[in-house]
Amino acid sequence: MRRDYFTLNVENIDWVETDGTPQKPTVIIDFEGPSATLRERLTGPSGDLLDAGETDVTFRLQASLDDPSATGVVSVTNRTTGDFILELNEDADDVLRFIRAARAYGDETDESNGRYHVDIAINGDHVVEYDKSTFLVYNDAGNLLRQHSLIPSGVEL
Repeated sequence: MRRDYFTLNVENIDWVETDGTPQKPTVIIDFEGPSATLRERLTGPSGDLLDAGETDVTFRLQASLDDPSATGVVSVTNRTTGDFILELNEDADDVLRFIRAARAYGDETDESNGRYHVDIAINGDHVVEYDKSTFLVYNDAGNLLRQHSLIPSGVEL
């Protein structure tokens, strides 16, 4: 699947900068291409859609964070197989802003229902939603950047 088939939109992140009422940050990923491949990747061996615990969300930088125009790849993967479900290019500053909002949301609320929400759609039709608490960030050499990642307390990587 081509990365340019995906669009990513975020909601509920501005409240952090304006000291507003905490709202769960949401990322909406819409796939505008042939749906069969993405549906297959979102489906587990039992034929059911993967649930939140069966997926991981990561961001892999393509350049140093010192580069003001740094970009990277947002990935949703199948936790069991390690296979990519989807990948799309995004600006590093935008992703890190989203992670900061998710961290703040977890600090301000009961995070038992996740720190952020993921909604995946195909051609505008909702397919699956996940509430997640972990969002790992890797540098361009593949090393985990703990200070930029969203890692729940008590989780050892």
